[in-house]
Parts: sequence; structure tokens; C-alpha cells
Amino acid sequence: MNTGRLVDLVRPGALVAVADGIGAPRSASAELSAVAAAAGGVSALLGWMPTADSGLDLGAFSDVRALMSGWGLRRAVEDGEARALPVRLSSVPALLHGPLRPELLLATVVPCAGGGYAFGTEVSWMRAAVAAGARVAGVVAHRMPCCDSGPPVPADQVVVGGETDDLPVTLSFTGPADEHRAIAERVAALVPSGARLQVGPGALGVAVLEALRVPVRIDSGLLPDGVVDLDRRGLLLDDPVATYLAGGPGLLDWAAGRPLLHPIEHTHDIGRLSAGTPFVAVNTAIEIDDQGQVNVEGAPGAAVGGIGGHADYAVAGARSVGGLSIVAVPSMHRGRPTLVDDLSRPVSTPGHDVDVIVTEHGQADLRGLDRTERARAVHGLWERGGLWERRVSEASA
Repeated sequence: MNTGRLVDLVRPGALVAVADGIGAPRSASAELSAVAAAAGGVSALLGWMPTADSGLDLGAFSDVRALMSGWGLRRAVEDGEARALPVRLSSVPALLHGPLRPELLLATVVPCAGGGYAFGTEVSWMRAAVAAGARVAGVVAHRMPCCDSGPPVPADQVVVGGETDDLPVTLSFTGPADEHRAIAERVAALVPSGARLQVGPGALGVAVLEALRVPVRIDSGLLPDGVVDLDRRGLLLDDPVATYLAGGPGLLDWAAGRPLLHPIEHTHDIGRLSAGTPFVAVNTAIEIDDQGQVNVEGAPGAAVGGIGGHADYAVAGARSVGGLSIVAVPSMHRGRPTLVDDLSRPVSTPGHDVDVIVTEHGQADLRGLDRTERARAVHGLWERGGLWERRVSEASA
């Protein structure tokens, strides 16, 4: 990245947004940090960071806020170097047009076939930042695929400051364990043929896609590697709808040139998601209580992630006629039951937006139940594995 160009673009006291995802402009991180430190009073707005960025010196900024912290910002959030904002992704465009309006967006861009530049392996909230008036300091990536479904970014807002041959970060996850596969089989049985399905990356997401036996449409925030195998098996209907690629080289090769990625104004639009073809949202949890309330932000003493699209997809699934909002979660995590009396963090997704809870021991359908019945159903699900009685016994000992 040309530091001299950034010096011209970053003024003292500016708010600079840094594009996120696996294709984030990491080659310019060190330069941005140096320019921000020299200018003084510069704030940074970050998004989903799947891995840590060693070139980004958060101490160079007067304030750092994260719209969706991700795994790469856990340590920074825990150490107080970055503030994780409790916002659902569908509300981010309003923030970017309001109190968090950035002056500059540092982003990776890819050349469009007809001229100009678009985004590559993620679109996310970047289009909203552009619409809010942010200038784009573009790092042109020559080896990244273009999956942006939108038009070129307005030429008068783009300043090309550098080029890179870097590839996107590769995301790899631990393979599914027995409990993940047991959960996935139960989840797959709840998905009707032809439905639109939201599923995340990670071991559970992999297992759910592998367990599917009916054709589906993928309508999700993150697009994981498993869609490639789903397509190979003839179970993928139409091009997926997503806003981030979240995988490795196989996914990138398959996705290259396909208009798969849309801005979050589209992907996380609750009205669109809940209308028409049944929509099934499959999310997980770090903790859950007996009313179905979900915590996805962290465990005691440890930051894990952010609200992200969890709440958006859950409410859309619950509203969808013929659809479902499913929370799929192993009954134990690191030796502790995932069912708790009190969540260790604030509620990320309210219980009334959760239809069905699935564990490796069975499922609890909460639809149409009152508070007492919901608690009984949830406790009963953990009791099938003998976990709730053991937890109560240990607590009273």
C-alpha cells in the first residue's frame, strides 16, 4: 500500500472503517496503523475478523470498535483494546449512516470485467459504508475471486492505493465429532425439500450439510466449504445467497465468478428472509437457558464472538410459514452443560425467536408452549442425557 496516499486520506480525528472477512486488506494494515498514529485521534471501525491481523496495531488508534468481533479479535476485546458492539448485523447500515459514519473505508477490491472495481470474497457492510459517503482506499487484489453480485463501486469514491497478490485467509475447522453428527441427523430431518437454509461454518455446520438428503437453497450470512459437496451431490438448488465466503481454496475455486455475495441489507433483511419459500435457520449457542434464550457472545471470562446475524436469522426462521428457527447445540461443552440457570452474558437471541432446540439426545419443540411448559421441555431434553440431574446434584453438593 502506498503510505503517502493514505497520509492524504486519513485526517486527524477521522473514523476509518477496515473491511472484514477472509479477504480483508491485511497488506495495508501496518501502513494504516503508522499513518493513524502519526495523524492522531484516528478511530477504527472493524468487522468480522476470522483470524488475528498481526499488522494492525490497535494501539495506534484513539478508539477501536468492532461490529462483529469474530475469533481474531477475542484477545483484543478481552484486553480492552477493542470494544465489541452488541448489534445485530441488520442494524449496521443504519449505524454507518448515523453515529458510526466513516470517512474512509480501507478495503480489498477486485477489477470488474467491464471496468471499475467491486468487492471480492465478502460484501458485508462495505456497500453501506460506500452509500454513507465513505471514500474507498482500495487495495487491488489480483488473485482473489470476484463474487460480488453488485455493480462496480462508484469510480469517484475509489482511490487505488496499492496492489497485492495475497490470497484470502484460509479458514479450516475441526471435523465433526459424534455428537455433532447425531445433532445434524436430527436437524436434517426437520428441513423440508426445497427450503432455504441458513447454516454457519464449523463442525456443526459441516455435519448439517453432510446430513442433508433433500435439495435446498442456501441463504446464509457465511458460505462454508460444505456447499461445494452439497452441489456435487446434486442437492444445491440455485446459486447460494451469502455475504461472506468462509472456507478454503476449494470453496474459492467453486465460487469464483459467481454472483453469490450480496450486501447485508439484502442477506439479513428479515422481511425478505421470512417471506415466500420456507426458511430454516440453524444456529448454535454457547449457553442456553430453560426459556430458550441464547448467549453467543462469550463464556465466563472469555470473549468468543458477537451477535452478528444470529438474531436476524432466528427471528426470520420463526416468522417464516413452514420454516423454523433451530438452535442446535451439544449438551456439554468443555465438561460443562450448555444449559444454565443464568446466562453468563446478556441475551444474544431471545427465547421467543427459538422454535426448536436440538442436542445429540433429542429435540424440544417450544412452539405454542407457555413459560412453564418451555422450561419443562428444555430441562427434559438435558435430562435424557442425565446431565441436568448431575448438574443439580453437583450444585447442591
